[in-house]
Amino acid sequence: MRLTKRSGANLFGLCPFHSEKTPSFSVSPEKQIYHCFGCGKGGGVINFIMEIEGLSFREAVEFLAKRVGMEVPDERGDTESRKRERMLALNKDAARFFHSRLTDPSGAPAQDYVNRRGIAPKMVRTFGLGFAPDSWDALLKAMTALGYTRQEMFDAGLIRVGKKEGSFYDTFRNRLMFPVIDIRGNVIGFSGRILGDGEPKYMNSPETMVFNKSRNLFAINLAKKTKAPYFILAEGNVDVLMMHQAGFDSAVASLGTSLTPEQARLISRYTGEVVIAYDSDGAGQKASQRAIGILEKLDIKVRILHMEGAKDPDEFIRKNGAEVFRSLLESSENHVEYRLRAIQAKYDLKNDEQRVAFLKEAAGLLASLPNQLEREVYSMRLAETARVPAQVVEDEVARLRKSRLSREKKQYEREELSPVRNLQRRERSVRYENVRSAKAEEGVIALLFQDPELFRERDPVPPEDFSSPELGRIYAALLSQLRSGGELSPPLLAGQLSQDEMSCLTEIIGSPEMTQGSRAKALADYIEVIKSERSKAAPQDDLRAMAAKYRQKKGYGG
Repeated sequence: MRLTKRSGANLFGLCPFHSEKTPSFSVSPEKQIYHCFGCGKGGGVINFIMEIEGLSFREAVEFLAKRVGMEVPDERGDTESRKRERMLALNKDAARFFHSRLTDPSGAPAQDYVNRRGIAPKMVRTFGLGFAPDSWDALLKAMTALGYTRQEMFDAGLIRVGKKEGSFYDTFRNRLMFPVIDIRGNVIGFSGRILGDGEPKYMNSPETMVFNKSRNLFAINLAKKTKAPYFILAEGNVDVLMMHQAGFDSAVASLGTSLTPEQARLISRYTGEVVIAYDSDGAGQKASQRAIGILEKLDIKVRILHMEGAKDPDEFIRKNGAEVFRSLLESSENHVEYRLRAIQAKYDLKNDEQRVAFLKEAAGLLASLPNQLEREVYSMRLAETARVPAQVVEDEVARLRKSRLSREKKQYEREELSPVRNLQRRERSVRYENVRSAKAEEGVIALLFQDPELFRERDPVPPEDFSSPELGRIYAALLSQLRSGGELSPPLLAGQLSQDEMSCLTEIIGSPEMTQGSRAKALADYIEVIKSERSKAAPQDDLRAMAAKYRQKKGYGG
């Protein structure tokens, strides 16, 4: 993420949490908060680390503490953090179990596969490869012996519920196991390749509190250390492993899915260039087109590897050797050339009608390029290919680009500047039952932050009078902070409020400040609205309570 411009006291840049072309991510150095006006995320430094690294509150605090050489006191009361630590420990012990079984006599099928694919012992150790025995409950028994419960193993996705009541069985059986390791070196999940007949060929761990496959990449823990100027994006785990073995240590792969925006943002933290080395079949070409679009939005330079006579990097390296593959990497075409070639393959340029169709589609691609020099260079190349004057192509590209920019401007005005759109954004995180009261409650919170002296000696309105539970919790947390005698500091509330509540708070306190003279009057008006709306809701609450008692008395249930 780069903060590219200043507006008043705030810095703005492209949001690291969603793809965008216009900077909407705001950072206030004075208030020590961030807020994105596009996706709505906001908070302080702890929230940022929690979101960008996928950590719990305690883990984010520990992460930051290590950066400045501090130690965090051990607080056993943090249940979620202890569960995460326990799950990571379980995954690590499971990886050790799988690895030990690879060299066991029972691991012969996996050993045969490793030898057949030419995987060196060093790579087995580097990637922590293992073997899941073709057994009903080998892992279950081993982890039970280490003191882990069945519930912990089930939550980690290592075992499944059997058909017989109370029975469980291992998720991974008769598979070559690839531990999935995050950028901090934690084993967060597994990917297993079947060694016999059966489906699926690859099986990944399910989503857990430590594993989200759309936000992680296989071998990112190794690739982040590379000195290469680019990452190589492949489809399969074995492709990645064999490239590392051949000396290409910047190779990574998505985990059984097409590249996701979250994975692209993870890549962008370590490099500004990606070479896509997907399989050469139809599915690989389709996945390449999708990946190009995602990476482009992050200003990542994209090149495409075209492998003649091989379906994937592993096969190419085995046939031609590492040096030939290196030459291929260096001469790989950029994504524009790749996409133009893919478009050309669809048409017979000897046919005038198809040649016109080719020109229209290719000109549409060139019109989407943000760089004018690129548009001009490829327009001349397109003209040569289609055997038409260059000016014809340049005019068509210019016309299509003007139309495209006009559509994008209208869409931006419709979606980004609409009050309805802004309200919908809010509803994605905090939904209001009583909008009139909630807007007044937001006003009270904004005033509390702008002029704490109005609240220091008294509570003008109790938090329980708020119609929105989320706003009530935000207000109560700020009041508590004020009563403790310190300055109001939203970043310090990260451990008390949810991420959605922190995002809501940063949006509220980012609103324009009122003048000193109007604040007391505004507070009185807000309180009047809150009390009025609460009095209207009271009879309805009483009716609901009476109805509930009646249903209970008659035995109708809740």
